Amino acid sequence: MLIGTGVGHFVAPKPFDTIVPAELPGSARFYTYASGVAEMGIGTMLLLPQTRRPGALAAIGLYLAVFPANINMVRLWWGKPWPMRLAAIARLPLQIPMITQALAVRRNAPRQ
Repeated sequence: MLIGTGVGHFVAPKPFDTIVPAELPGSARFYTYASGVAEMGIGTMLLLPQTRRPGALAAIGLYLAVFPANINMVRLWWGKPWPMRLAAIARLPLQIPMITQALAVRRNAPRQ
């Protein structure tokens, strides 16, 4: 999932650009590409047994790092039709199972 989403940051960056908080310094595209690289790299780490444990820890960090963009999406979409608002709000609690899954991967990954 992470690798596919990371590729999406390069194939279709505009939707990702729009949710980058304007308060961050620099261009939104920089953050879109940087998070895309991070997602592809972490996804690759999770695929390889020898890097799975640190990859899971990196995934947790990534999920926490992108949470402000999810909050910003709710703020930006608040005036949109209710299905869009609901979709933006629904993304927020999804971070919890993603983090717990990464913790489980870390716990069950072989120690190197």
